[in-house]
Amino acid sequence: MLRFRSLGSGSTGNATLVESSVGGRTSRLLIDCGFGLRQLDARLAQAGLSATDIDAVFITHEHGDHIGCAHALSQRHRIRVCMSEGTWLATGAPAFEGRLHLARDGADIEVGDITVQPFTVPHDAREPLQLRCTDGARTLGVLTDLGHATPYVLERLAGVQALLLEFNHDVDLLAGSGYPAFLKARVGGNYGHLSNAAAAQIARAVRHPGLRHVVAAHLSEQNNRPEIVRRAMAEALDASESEMLTATAAGGSPWLDL
Repeated sequence: MLRFRSLGSGSTGNATLVESSVGGRTSRLLIDCGFGLRQLDARLAQAGLSATDIDAVFITHEHGDHIGCAHALSQRHRIRVCMSEGTWLATGAPAFEGRLHLARDGADIEVGDITVQPFTVPHDAREPLQLRCTDGARTLGVLTDLGHATPYVLERLAGVQALLLEFNHDVDLLAGSGYPAFLKARVGGNYGHLSNAAAAQIARAVRHPGLRHVVAAHLSEQNNRPEIVRRAMAEALDASESEMLTATAAGGSPWLDL
């Protein structure tokens, strides 16, 4: 069985747990850990876990709301950390004492019974990667922090049974916000973050009968509203707004089974 849970998603921090249970064995991957150690511990406890239960951490890119306490977590609990070489260099090439795995597009990584399949995305980071995670029977797609979906991105999401998908901003709310012009251009640009409309197009493109869960993530507190997101998701997936799930900055999401 494969399941996942957001521990929190937004500009103040992002972290997602992926868990596989096969034949009495349990494997756990933490995707990003954009919080301090104490806050991460508290969020893990809410999920019924502790840091010692994590087998590996995958960092998607070097921005602070994603990398957070990765190095300190690895040092404290001797946990393997996976990230691209570009991400590692962008953070100052810290020493992980043999626990660093340099990830790259198209090269699978095994974390117990979870196969992690990184792929490149267009984002204003040095070498950002997003993920497919599979136990061989079910697959989760994780897609946040990108400005637009390339054909390659859509190809990598084909056939997933669940998708954690960035719905960062509403175009009109961003345009009318107090953000300076350069920041509006950055967020709304091709290497920034997905608008609700762009994310809905992705959801529509990858929709298939076996897609069980789509969870909206990385919502901007200033430039988005959960009700707008749920409306866009429902239209894209031909579903009820009441069924649409959003990962919050404070509490993330519940556990979801694939």
